[in-house]
Amino acid sequence: MDLSSSALIALATGVFGLIAGYVLRQIIAQQKKNSVELRIKQILLDAKSDAQKTLDEAKHKADSILESVKREEKERETNIRKLEERISQKEELVEKRRGDMERETKEISKQKEELKRRHESLESVETERRHELEKLSGLSEEEAKTALMSSVEKKYENDLVSRMQKLETFGQEQIEQRARETLSMVIQRLASSTASEITTTSVAIPSDDIKGKIIGKEGRNIRALERAAGVEVIVDDTPGSIIISSFDPVRRHIAKIALENLILDGRIQPARIEETVEKAKAEVEKIMKDAGEAAIYEVGVFDVDPRLVNLLGRLRFRTSFGQNVLQHSIEMTHLAGMLASELGADVQIAKKGALFHDIGKAVDHEIQGTHVEIGRRILQKFGVDEKVIKAMQSHHDEYPHESIEAIIVQVADNISGARPGARRDTAENYLKRLEDLERVANSFGGVEKSYAIQAGREIRVFVSPEKISDLEMRKLARDVADKIEQDLKYPGEIKVHVIRENRVVEYAR
Repeated sequence: MDLSSSALIALATGVFGLIAGYVLRQIIAQQKKNSVELRIKQILLDAKSDAQKTLDEAKHKADSILESVKREEKERETNIRKLEERISQKEELVEKRRGDMERETKEISKQKEELKRRHESLESVETERRHELEKLSGLSEEEAKTALMSSVEKKYENDLVSRMQKLETFGQEQIEQRARETLSMVIQRLASSTASEITTTSVAIPSDDIKGKIIGKEGRNIRALERAAGVEVIVDDTPGSIIISSFDPVRRHIAKIALENLILDGRIQPARIEETVEKAKAEVEKIMKDAGEAAIYEVGVFDVDPRLVNLLGRLRFRTSFGQNVLQHSIEMTHLAGMLASELGADVQIAKKGALFHDIGKAVDHEIQGTHVEIGRRILQKFGVDEKVIKAMQSHHDEYPHESIEAIIVQVADNISGARPGARRDTAENYLKRLEDLERVANSFGGVEKSYAIQAGREIRVFVSPEKISDLEMRKLARDVADKIEQDLKYPGEIKVHVIRENRVVEYAR
């Protein structure tokens, strides 16, 4: 009994506990649900509040922007009104000025018409008076004028002649005195060397033992050097030096450089000699280029074509009557610049005309024609100013003097050439005879090159073995000798050497 009661009580208690737990859970769930709904409502309220606040701020900003735009629009309208007022005022002013100008124009037209009427009236009165005078005198206007002039000339003839002679004499004296002063001042301002060129060059050697190497076995080295450089090498008893002889200064300088390099190298044999001579030619080309650049910088003449500068540098090894042509041109340029400055002429035109006056001599041995004509063609080819060409072309009176600069160039040329010791006429004639001798030999077909040596008493003619046979060599030698006899004048006799050499080169690899 007790056990079943206890069990029932425990069961009832368990059931009650379950019911109580269920009810309690329901109560807690309901409370949570109510809490979430409250939170959601609160969030919605906050969101609405924030949205209203943002809307109010946006509306406030929009009102502010609208107000600012209205103010700017108002200011713009005010400025436009002011601008329109100014434009209107200017239009009124322009219209007023236009009216004033029209009135002035009409007034000027009236005055012009009045002046024209007065002028016609005066001309009419003058014509009537002239006719009356002609009727009274019985002479026309021209006849009266001629008679009056004749009377005055006859009466004052001696006075007029005397006065004219006095003015002419005084003017001529003034001009001559001014010219003498200008020339003397210019000449004194420029001091330059007047040393003439010679036809030999000395090469120093470290010892006389080297002479044997230079000559070579049976003279083959010295012959190879003479052939390659076109000079005559004189090896005599003179201690410490070897003489190179040639009328062409370019050949002499090439031979000198080649010989000095061979002596330093020590390997002296024909193949090496030819190679060294070719290198010396390239070195001389660079020397000429540098000389041309130095010349234009010295005289202050710029904006010159580089090819023209190279041609100018070639004049360093060109002589005229024994005078170095490049030095002569530089000296002339200084003189021409000073003369042009004194006379108020174009200094740059005068200086360029003087600097390039002998540019044709750089190639006159290669091209037919006088050096003036060749120079004109060169300057035209390189687009030099026509004023410069006109200034240089008249220095030997081959062309008329077309400008004051042309006269200045000729005067500068005469001053430079007339300095004591500057030129040697006989040396120039001698060099021209040697050039003519080589030109005659080179005129024959098959001739590669020719060199005049032994002061023009001997000429060596090198021929192409493919074009000239051994048999034809003899005929060529005779033909060259005959042409020299016909075309040239010379003392004594000239020996003609015709040289034909076959050379085969092969390489072992």
